[in-house]
Amino acid sequence: MKTTADISVLGCGWLGLPLAEKLVQNGFRVHGSTTTPAKLQVLQEKQIAPFLFNLDETEPDQETLAAFLDSKVLVLNIPPRIRSGQGDELLPKLRRLRKAMLDSPVSRVLFVSSTAVYLDLNRVVTEEDILFTEEQEPDNLLLQAEKLFQDREDWVTTIVRFGGLVGGSRQPGRFMAGKQNLPDGDAPVNLIHLEDCVEILHRIMEEEKWGSVYNACADEHPTRRDFYTRAALAIHATPPTFLDMENTSFKRINSDKLKQELSYQFLHPDPMRFF
Repeated sequence: MKTTADISVLGCGWLGLPLAEKLVQNGFRVHGSTTTPAKLQVLQEKQIAPFLFNLDETEPDQETLAAFLDSKVLVLNIPPRIRSGQGDELLPKLRRLRKAMLDSPVSRVLFVSSTAVYLDLNRVVTEEDILFTEEQEPDNLLLQAEKLFQDREDWVTTIVRFGGLVGGSRQPGRFMAGKQNLPDGDAPVNLIHLEDCVEILHRIMEEEKWGSVYNACADEHPTRRDFYTRAALAIHATPPTFLDMENTSFKRINSDKLKQELSYQFLHPDPMRFF
């Protein structure tokens, strides 16, 4: 039986699953996708209509993909995996999705992006600073990914650029534990807690803040040295050590636009209290 959803959540993993759960709890009909057969039952038990397909495939299951996209809103949540060397797969994957979307009723897209799209400008960075990326790194992978879904006649897109993702199964103490002579110990961290990620995405859809771009990072920005030392100690691991450097490369993400337009106060404003 064909069931049109209110919202389709592409990628029900670390972020997508708790978001889909919250949407269901708030009365939305939700489609959720996974690439793992064993997860289908998990989604169904949470009253999320489950769909199994893989955009990594040159020809993903078109029938399943079309049924998944039978919704008004698409939350597009695909980790770019740039650091793991899998970034080259991102754009072909998104192009396959976009092609399928052209024949769907989707009219609103919520694109989960990253503050990694900004260059290190050694100062506070706002949404307008994407101009420097466009000028100096026009082939930037995240920038290209965002542009695939912006400025379309078929749908309206809002982009949320999250900082480093922390919370749930992501324990930051493990990221740097025991490492030595790391650079940029005095650089500010740009982080956000899982609970804030879920609440912000839900708030955007609830208030219909479409056609916008938002940065989303916790208010406080402790140094890498202070944060990762505290994080390692919190899990009883060996703290990392950092080089003494005269010059530090950094950016300090500003989220004032999001806080003002959504009247949002972060649930976890200080990363030093994430633990």
